[in-house]
Amino acid sequence: MTTRRRNTAPPREDVLAVAMDMIAESGLEKLTMAALGREVGMSSGHLLYYFHSKDELLLRTLEWSEGRLGAERGRLLARAAPARERLDAYVDLYVPDGHRDPHWTLWLEVWNRSQNADEDARERQAAIEGAWHRDLVALLAEGVSRGEFRPVDPDRFASRLRALLDGFSIHVAIGLRGTDRGQILGHVREFLDEALARSDT
Repeated sequence: MTTRRRNTAPPREDVLAVAMDMIAESGLEKLTMAALGREVGMSSGHLLYYFHSKDELLLRTLEWSEGRLGAERGRLLARAAPARERLDAYVDLYVPDGHRDPHWTLWLEVWNRSQNADEDARERQAAIEGAWHRDLVALLAEGVSRGEFRPVDPDRFASRLRALLDGFSIHVAIGLRGTDRGQILGHVREFLDEALARSDT
């Protein structure tokens, strides 16, 4: 990563992108205000002026990363493809790429810090989760209405499926032995085959 020196402060989105790059390269332990400041050519005090705290920096970085994932998720789900094919794409996007996946590393840290977060931060975290949930509910409802899936309550099924995905994803992100990404995707697809298959097929 090349240190950028500027006379003026870089746009906040650039700062968030650099923060995410640092997490990907070195993990959260190396992401300090001072280290980030060196990368973007700003003082740690200047960064604190923008973000107020490291908690806020991490949450904004997560929101920025989620915005990019949300755009990709929207493209995947808008394709003219069977609902099950798009559901598999949703799952594939949801599950971490592997141990220390930067997005999931950041997600876990933000949620760990949320125990002491204020109401605004909690609402913003809930908004992140809500976007994934709404998209999944809509996809399940579409699959049911088209007869691709057996009749299920889309909201209840989405809640249960996301709980399953979260549990498996945490195992992948922390590198729990015996839970590599390929195995997890196989487990989830087997579950979906059993849970959504129509009885008349």
